[in-house]
Amino acid sequence: MAREAGLVRRGILWLLLLGPFFFLSYGLANTYTEGREDIGSLVFAWERQVPLWPWTIIPYWSIDLLYGLSFLLPRSRSEMDRHALALLTAQLICVAGFLLWPLRFTFERPELSGLFGWLFDVLMGFDKPYNQAPSLHIALLVIIWTMFARHTRHPVWRWVVHGWMGLIGLSVLATWQHHFIDVPTGALAGFICLWLWPHSGPLPWRQARLAQDPKRWRLTLRYGLGAAVLGLLAVKIGGGGLWLLWPALSLLLVALNYALFGAAGFQKGADGRLSVAATWLLAPYLLCAWVNSRLWTWRHPQADEVADGVYLGRVPGRTEASAFAAIVDLSAELPCLAVPHQNIAGQARSHNAVCPAMKALKTPQDYQSLPTLDLIAPDREILQQAAKAIEHRHQQGPVLVCCALGYSRSASAVAAWLLLSGRCASAEQAEALIRQARPGVVLHPAHRLALHHLEAQP
Repeated sequence: MAREAGLVRRGILWLLLLGPFFFLSYGLANTYTEGREDIGSLVFAWERQVPLWPWTIIPYWSIDLLYGLSFLLPRSRSEMDRHALALLTAQLICVAGFLLWPLRFTFERPELSGLFGWLFDVLMGFDKPYNQAPSLHIALLVIIWTMFARHTRHPVWRWVVHGWMGLIGLSVLATWQHHFIDVPTGALAGFICLWLWPHSGPLPWRQARLAQDPKRWRLTLRYGLGAAVLGLLAVKIGGGGLWLLWPALSLLLVALNYALFGAAGFQKGADGRLSVAATWLLAPYLLCAWVNSRLWTWRHPQADEVADGVYLGRVPGRTEASAFAAIVDLSAELPCLAVPHQNIAGQARSHNAVCPAMKALKTPQDYQSLPTLDLIAPDREILQQAAKAIEHRHQQGPVLVCCALGYSRSASAVAAWLLLSGRCASAEQAEALIRQARPGVVLHPAHRLALHHLEAQP
């Protein structure tokens, strides 16, 4: 992608806004919290074993330089603005956390000399030990790390980026600046900001619409109750039980997707991958969803041919995908990792060649993602798009139409293709043909209603 003109000036303007705001808001929160009497602390016993490594003050301080350099990387105004807004949102979330739940760092750092001691002295000139969770340092690191990783192509430099960013993350503990609870909460704040301001695609909160389907509200209630139970257990157990807050948050976001954001809330891209933010925020749910899909299909993992080289099955792994020339994927919640990454494929095309490793991989080069919510019938527009995608691709070779299990969403898409292509005269005939090929198919009244609407259209 060619870089838009005027981005350097735009980046400087953002820095002129964000820099003073950072020091003003952070400094005022420090000053206010220092005078409060309700400051607590949350420290695990094992943290007494965390060593003080003075040299880690170097990576700790380096985030200030990387903060500025990150504004040189965006390729478009939209990417630049969303990066800046994510950083601004992180600042607001963390400062709000400092004011609402003030915590204090409890370890006494010994006197240090030399360069490292001087850097610590400068840091403590404006960074008091009162504002802890969520760690603003970690929240900003997550956003900056994602930006550098996205724009670093060479494998060696990618290792350098990940290694140095990892050191920055380690430094918040090794410099005795933060307790452990500050790290996961800071990472959570960073990923929420990235989810709110994805580098491309629609903004999730602008897509928010109250669900009209009663089934979506029933699923919202189920996932919401699961989130509440896990959250209460985490607070009740305390200590290591606080990790239950991660799956609780994951289920809460799924509930919000069913109630408000729809399939777009999973942020599944055209390359079949979920965004970094959605992957981390939803990781516990995604793991359970993947295990569930494999448990339900372990007796029948293979796809089934319905007609003319069009197959119906589950989201494939790399081995399963090798038999197909194209994939039409209707799952929103599961990534399709069998498809080469969009960036890699783009680089191969730009060089008019594909490396031997890519040829040996034998994965489909043609992929269409049409994300739909699990257990919810796709709407007519999605079914029409799926039918067109299948019709266009099946002439190139075998096409896999898939969802988590390959029994409902993908089955309705294949039925729509059979109807709109004239291969079947009615929705009932299409369903019968699909059941003949894949007996376990489950089409609910909502799926049949959507198909009858397609059948009735001129």
